[in-house]
Amino acid sequence: MTQSLFIRRYSNRFLSRWLVLAIDLLIVMFSFSLSTLLRMNFHYSEIDLYSFQFHFVFLFVIRLGVFLWFKSYTGIIRHTSIEDAVLILKAVFIGTAIAGLFSLSLRYYTGINTLLYVPLSILAIDFFICLFLMVSLRFFVKSFYESFINEFKPAVGVLIYGAGYSGMLTKNVIQNDRGVNYQVLGFIDDNASKIDKTIEGIRVFSLSEAMEKFVDHYEGLQVIMAINNIGLQAKRKISDVFLDRGVVVKILPPVDKWVNGEFALNQIHNVKIEDLLGREEIQMNNKQISQEINSKSVLVTGAAGSIGSEIVRQLIAYFPAKIILIDQSESGLFDLEYELSSVIPSNTELVVKIADVTDKNRLSAIFKVHKPAIVFHAAAYKHVPLMEKNPYEAVKVNILGTQVLADLAAEHGAQKFVMVSTDKAVNPTNVMGATKRFAEMYTQSLNGKEGIRTKFIATRFGNVLGSSGSVIPLFKKQIERGGPVTVTHPEITRYFMTIPEACELVLEAATMGEGGEVFVFDMGESVKIVNLAKKMITLSGLRVDRDIEIKYTGLRPGEKLYEELLNTDENTLPTHHPKILVAKVNSPSYAFMESQMQEMGQLLSAGDTNNLVAKIKDIIPEYISNNSVFEKLDVKATSAKRGQSVK
Repeated sequence: MTQSLFIRRYSNRFLSRWLVLAIDLLIVMFSFSLSTLLRMNFHYSEIDLYSFQFHFVFLFVIRLGVFLWFKSYTGIIRHTSIEDAVLILKAVFIGTAIAGLFSLSLRYYTGINTLLYVPLSILAIDFFICLFLMVSLRFFVKSFYESFINEFKPAVGVLIYGAGYSGMLTKNVIQNDRGVNYQVLGFIDDNASKIDKTIEGIRVFSLSEAMEKFVDHYEGLQVIMAINNIGLQAKRKISDVFLDRGVVVKILPPVDKWVNGEFALNQIHNVKIEDLLGREEIQMNNKQISQEINSKSVLVTGAAGSIGSEIVRQLIAYFPAKIILIDQSESGLFDLEYELSSVIPSNTELVVKIADVTDKNRLSAIFKVHKPAIVFHAAAYKHVPLMEKNPYEAVKVNILGTQVLADLAAEHGAQKFVMVSTDKAVNPTNVMGATKRFAEMYTQSLNGKEGIRTKFIATRFGNVLGSSGSVIPLFKKQIERGGPVTVTHPEITRYFMTIPEACELVLEAATMGEGGEVFVFDMGESVKIVNLAKKMITLSGLRVDRDIEIKYTGLRPGEKLYEELLNTDENTLPTHHPKILVAKVNSPSYAFMESQMQEMGQLLSAGDTNNLVAKIKDIIPEYISNNSVFEKLDVKATSAKRGQSVK
C-alpha cells in the first residue's frame, strides 16, 4: 500500500534535464574510451595517453555543444519515442561529423597529425557505441518504469477492434495511461489479410477466435471499437456480440473531435445505449421544410417538454419570423428561453408564454396577437400509470385542450395544425392512449368541416430516448443507486426513437401533409426491455445479477406487453419519405365529434371518473383496458351486449 501511494504521488515527477545531460556526457566519456580501446585491440601500451587526453576533451566539448544546441536531453525519459531516438541520432551524427571534419581539416592544412586530430576509425566506432548506449538507456528506463509502475496499477485486459491506424493510436494512448495497467491482449479485425499477423508484437485475431480465447477467461475484459466513421448498424452488431456476453464495449470519439489527429484517453467512452438504439441519419428535405417554415409565425405547445423543445430547436434553423412557446412549466420555459437566447437568429422573434392549453381565453388572446400560420401541438399528459389514476386530467388536457387549440387554429386561419400523437393511441389499453386517440379523431374530423382552411395532421411514434419519465433515465438512476433495475415483465417490448429523429420526422410530415393524414413513423425493430436493462448494466461496467439485480414488478395499470403503430382495421400507404407512412384511418364526421365533445365537457364538469372512461370506450370500441380498474367497464359492456343478443 505504501509503495502504491508513493508511486501515485511521485509518478508525475521527472528526472532533471541536467541530470539527463550529465548521464549523456558520462556515456560520451565511456563511449570514446571504449572506442579507443577497441581500435587498439585492447593493447593499452599502444595508446598515447597524452594525445588521448586532448582527443577526449576535444570530442567532449563538441558533443556538449551539440547536445545543448539540439536539446536532446530535454525529453521525458518515460515517454521516450521514435522521435526522441531520431533527435539523438541527429545530435550524435552532427557531433561526430563536426569532429571528423575538423580533424581532417587540421591534417590537410598542417600535413601532420596534431593533438586535436582524432582518427576517423575511432570516431566511427564511437558514433555507433554512443548512439546505441544513449538510445538503449532511454528505452530501458522507459520499459523499467512502465513495468515497475504497472505492478501497482490495476490490470485491465483490452481487445482493440480494428487493426488500422485508429487501432494503433488507441493502443499507444491506453498504454500511456498512468492510472490503469491496460494490457492489450490483441487486435480484432474483419480483414482476412490481417488475421494471424502481428502489429508491434500484438496478434490480430478474427472475431470468433477472440471470443473463444478471451471472453469468459479474463475478468473485467474491455473491448474498444477503434474504427473511423463506423456505421450504426456495424456498431450495434459488434456491441451486441460482446454485451450479450457481459463484456464492456468502448468507442473512440468522432474524428472531428480529435485534436491534431489524436485523441485523449478520457475521450474513449463506453458505448451509450442511445448509440445502440439509434439509427442511421435521416435524410431530410430541408428545402421543402424551409419553404414551409421560413418567415412564418409558428406556435409550439408543450414547448418546455422533450419533444416540444427539440421541435423549437430545429425550427430555428429554418428562420421563422416568430416562434411562440407555450407551456405551463415556468422553470422549463425559463431554461429554454435562456438556451435559445444565444442562438436564435436576429430576424426571428421569440415569444414565451406561460399558459394552460385548456384556458380558451388565454389562448385566444395569444392567437389574436400573434396569428400563427403553423401550430405544433406537443402539449399532453403522457405517463400511462399516472393518467390511469387521474383520468379527469387526461381528458381535460389531452382531449379538451386539443379541442381548444384546434378550434382556435381554425378560427384564426392557421395554415396547418400538427398534432403530436403516440403509438399508445393504437388499440389503446389505457386512459392516456385512449384520450390521444380521441384527440386524433376530433382534429381529423375538422378537415371535413365546411369553411375551414386549416389542414389538420397527426403524427404517431413510439417511445423517445431520454424523455422525462422514460425507461432509460429511470434505469440509469437505478444503476447509479446500485440497483435493483426494475422491469415490469420479462417479455415486454417497446419501440424507441431518438428525440431529434422524432422531431425531424414531425417537421417532414408537416410539410407533406395536405390535411386528414395520420402519419406513422418507421420505428425500426421493437426492443425487449429486459435486454435493454442488461445492456445498460454491462455498459456501466457492472455485471447482471452479480452487481446489479433485475427485478420484475409486474405490468403497471394500463400497460401492455407490445406496442402497435396501427389499429387492426388500419393499413398504410407509402410517402416519398421511406420512414414516414400514412395510416388509412376512419375519420368520424365533425357533427358527430362535436356532439361527443360537448358530452365529454358535461361529464368532466360532473367529475365522475367511471362515466368519463365509459364514454371514451363507447366512442373508441377498440379501447380495452388492461391491468386497470377500468376493466370492469369492459365486462359490463360485454354483458350488456350479450343481454341484447339474448332478447
